Amino acid sequence: MQIGVYICHCGLNIGGVLDIDAIVAEAATFDGVHIARDIDFACSDAGQEEIRADIESGVDRVVVAACSPRMHQTTFERLLEDSGLNPYLLVIVNIREQCSWVHADNPALATQKAIDLVRMGASEARELAPIPKRTIPINQDALVIGAGIAGMTAALDLADSGMKVHLIEREPTIGGRAALYGSLFPTNDCAICIIAPKMTDVLNHRNIDLYTYAEITDVAGSVGNFRVRGVRKPRFIKEDICKGCIDDCAHVCPITVPNQFDYDIGVRKAIYVPMPQSVPMIACIDEHCVGCGLCEEACPLDAIDYFQKEEEFEFDAGAIIVATGWKPFDAARKEEYGYGRHRDVITSLQLERMLNASGPTYGRAIRPSTGELAQRIAFIQCVGSRDATVGNNYCSLVCCMAAIKSAQAIKKKNPDTDISIHYIDIRACGNGYEEYYQRTQELGVDFIRGRVAEVLTHGESAVIRYEDTLADDGIIEEECDLVVLSVGIEAESEIGIDMQTGADGFMQVA
Repeated sequence: MQIGVYICHCGLNIGGVLDIDAIVAEAATFDGVHIARDIDFACSDAGQEEIRADIESGVDRVVVAACSPRMHQTTFERLLEDSGLNPYLLVIVNIREQCSWVHADNPALATQKAIDLVRMGASEARELAPIPKRTIPINQDALVIGAGIAGMTAALDLADSGMKVHLIEREPTIGGRAALYGSLFPTNDCAICIIAPKMTDVLNHRNIDLYTYAEITDVAGSVGNFRVRGVRKPRFIKEDICKGCIDDCAHVCPITVPNQFDYDIGVRKAIYVPMPQSVPMIACIDEHCVGCGLCEEACPLDAIDYFQKEEEFEFDAGAIIVATGWKPFDAARKEEYGYGRHRDVITSLQLERMLNASGPTYGRAIRPSTGELAQRIAFIQCVGSRDATVGNNYCSLVCCMAAIKSAQAIKKKNPDTDISIHYIDIRACGNGYEEYYQRTQELGVDFIRGRVAEVLTHGESAVIRYEDTLADDGIIEEECDLVVLSVGIEAESEIGIDMQTGADGFMQVA
């Protein structure tokens, strides 16, 4: 057994803190170590050539002390394999993230820790044995969880390449949140005009099995061979008969509830179709139904079936794409803004539904308390974002542009509307975003830098209390017809599969 130990300088990342010569000297004394040397950049072509030459001279185990194995483990495994050595006779020792970076204020301690880690790496190398590679058959089907714009796009890309795709959506319709918007920034294109063709393509694609009103209950197995189980909730509708002609059935339904697809700014019946462009266009009866039977009598196609049960399903898949999207921050957690107490304080998503021509107010931004057109509108940014008091330190990235888009849409319909956007920082960082922001300013929208302290009630009006940090006007109180809380986005937690997440709750990415 001949172990080669290679200590990488990584420029000043490692060499600027650790005593590389001392580490090399110690490594040369470890049992089984035949060669110990330092390399300026082990991952570079020149560095790899040094290791390759030593392997050709008889080194049969390799220890590389450098950065995280997540960076270059594959690089060095490939190097060993190309040099005729089993790729699993390799040990990566992380002396950058675990030594030089975290102990930069104590080089002596960092160096001693690196020596100990390299010693452990050499001990591990002595125990390594070649691992043969095996070819295991894998399932060629894919599972996509979530049928919003991301999930639909992924499913169509895979299906167009010839793969069989199982697409799971927990709502009665596909399309996700974007299908509920009136327009998209920065082009102001009609949202449903862009998304509806994809929705139809998904429904009709021969390589896509679509499961709506369904959820994943269990995923077993491993990459290449997953066993997936799920359940489809009953619609209490005969799906092969229903044509989505909801007016006859909904008209006689005595139950009226807030419509979750309008973010509760509108209402619906216990039997409903989520939106006019739903795919599939099939009605759904939910838990609010009292079983009166009126819709069953009214349905001209005899499509009502009160005795439907949950349907379990299972299938195999080789790969899983999680596209479960996000959920809006609960604005009621910011009690100082009066959401839930004052009817004229709404969220940015509720305004999105108002501004949608097929929404509850048919494209009009109104005062919920009176139904009249709102003439004085204030947007409060970063509600639930960049806010340690609610545990969300991150920027949600889309709220600034969404508010700017909504303000622009209102101004174009009603130029005399007085609109202010109260912000911490405007983040217009995408292609064409800055120009879009400037056009909105030119329309007469006021941008006021500073957090709104609270929303008060004065008679029937909401009153915002704020300070403009770019002016010297002190504390200002201003009456508004409508206060819009630009709520941040939070991770969707109920996805039916265990996933590693970051501190913000969103899925961890490589």
